[in-house]
Amino acid sequence: MAEKGLDVEASLARIEVIVKSLESGKLSLQENLKLFEEATTLMKAVEKALQDAEKKIQTLIIKDKE
Repeated sequence: MAEKGLDVEASLARIEVIVKSLESGKLSLQENLKLFEEATTLMKAVEKALQDAEKKIQTLIIKDKE
């Protein structure tokens, strides 16, 4: 479980690096597109991980009430 948390944090850190690179204005259009695509893929993975965590929390809350 901790491993997934590290993946999310690493993904968020990578997205942050990508955003800084995109904002720098020093990259070619092709490089910008490649980084934008990578960031989009990472954001989708992070969103999925957060949704999965939310579902697990909801399940635990329901079990706790029973």
